[in-house]
This record gives sequence, structure tokens and C-alpha cells, in this order.
Amino acid sequence: MVMLVVAFIAFSLFQYVGDPVLSMLGQDATSEQRAQLREDLGLNQPFYVQFAHFVGHAVQGEFGVSYRQGRKVSELLAERFPATLELALCAGLIALLTGIPMGVYTALRRGGLLSQLFMGISLLGVSLPVFLVGIFFILLFAVVLGWLPSYGRGEVVQWGRFSTGLITIDGLKHLVLPAITLALFQLALIMRMVRAEMLEVQRTDYIKFARARGLSEKLINFSYALKNTLVPVITIVGLQLGSLIAFAIVTETVFQWPGMGLLFIQSVQTADVPIMAAYLVMISFVFVSINLIVDMLYVAVDPRLRIEPSSPGRH
Repeated sequence: MVMLVVAFIAFSLFQYVGDPVLSMLGQDATSEQRAQLREDLGLNQPFYVQFAHFVGHAVQGEFGVSYRQGRKVSELLAERFPATLELALCAGLIALLTGIPMGVYTALRRGGLLSQLFMGISLLGVSLPVFLVGIFFILLFAVVLGWLPSYGRGEVVQWGRFSTGLITIDGLKHLVLPAITLALFQLALIMRMVRAEMLEVQRTDYIKFARARGLSEKLINFSYALKNTLVPVITIVGLQLGSLIAFAIVTETVFQWPGMGLLFIQSVQTADVPIMAAYLVMISFVFVSINLIVDMLYVAVDPRLRIEPSSPGRH
């Protein structure tokens, strides 16, 4: 139902972004040529007929043909998806593997100089827009220092329909700046949330009781406190992975990363409705799938959710 509503809203909104026939033929085309193309694309049919065709094809994994490129939208998305997935997963790993330790450290060493530095970095991470961070990184590391490339995906290896640059030096160099740029906001968010949850858990009675029993601080902090801290963090991390895929548009545009986000921006400029609608439907599917996985992880992390309620007949 959620997917159907999203598909309807996306398909409805994109009817008003421009005339694809005008974008494809230009100003010099005759009215007959425009009418013929509109008929060939099915744009002369009523809205509900067009939407029904879109949904029927989407269920089968087909989203029609790109108005601009004349190719199947599913093929275009399949070509661009590995680049977006690679960027999002690397950014997510950077945010997760860096944000959680930084959050724990700032909670346990609140008055330390390094903790204050981490908090300052997190404040910049949640305040600065992604495009500004990306431009700054390009200026510093690509233009001034010349250490890293500023655009493109670099050398990639093709495995069937999937491509990756993670196993080539050039591909890794091209990945560094966009991945860090995309991860910065998520890193700051995870760090601040882990810190807040860790401080909250430290004030609970069972932590005080563990200290009264004489257990070591390392055991208390990393075996008891951290485990309970991660329960709400899982929700944020899961949803943020969906956000990384969905909102990689800005990062991909700044670094000209050949992913789905850049394809979406290019389709907006040419009023390529099938690509725009397919992109939003696909992103919605990612969010719904991630929410389901997060709910399943709750059961694995929190033992209380695995306890079956006793039936009225049991004692």
C-alpha cells in the first residue's frame, strides 16, 4: 500500500515538471511531429491509463523507456545502482565505525580536550550543508594539495552486471572524498546519539548496582551499557542507510559520481518522467525494506522482545 501511494504521488507530481516532448524535439519541431511523438510515448492517454500502465510494468520490474535516452529505465538504474550502493555502504561504514567509538569516548571522557574536539567536529557535521563540505574537500585535497581526484568514479572492475571500484587503487582514490562527504552528517548524528544514550544508561539503577558489586569499569561500559545503548541506535543507523542512498543526490552531483542520484538530476532537467518516478519508487522500496530489517534486528539485540507473553491459561 505504501509503495502504491508513493508511486501515485510521484507519477502525479512529475506530470508538471515540464513537457518531455518539447525537451526531446526542441522548439523547431512541428505540431504534427509533437503529436506523433506524444502518441508514440502514450502521453495522449488519460492520466489514470498512464498510471495503470506504470504500476503494471513496475510490478514486473519494468519502468518503461527513458524519454531522453530511448533505453529501458530498468537498465539505466541497474547500471547506476552499483555506484550509488558502493558510495552509500562505504559512507555508512565510515559513519558507523567512527561515530560509535567517538560517541562512547565523549560520554566517558566528557571533560577531555579530545572529547571537546569531537563535539566540535560533530557540530560542524550537522550544521554544514553537504554541497559546501564537498566543495571544501575538493578545494583542499584536489586543488590545493592535489592528493585525491575531484570527480568521477575512477577505474572499475565489471563483474557481470555489477561494477565496483573497491578493488582498484584508482577507484579507491575516487571514492574517498565523496564517501567522507556523505558520511560526515551521519557520523555526527550517530556520535551525538550514542553519547546521549550512553549518558542516559550510565544513570540507570542496574549500572549503579553493577558498580556496587565491584565490576570493572571496562566490563560495565562495554558489556552492559554499550549493548543497551545500541538498541535505539539501530533504528537511526538503519534509517540513515536508506537516507544515504536516497540523499546521495547532492554528493553525486558535486563529485559527478555516476550513480542513480546524478541520473535523477539529469532526468529532472529533461523532464524524463519514467526515470524520476522509477527512482522515487525504488528509494521508497529501500526504506520499507530497511524498516523491516531494523524491526527484525530489534529482536536480536533486545532479549525482552523475544519473551512470549504468557497466555491466560498458563501459571
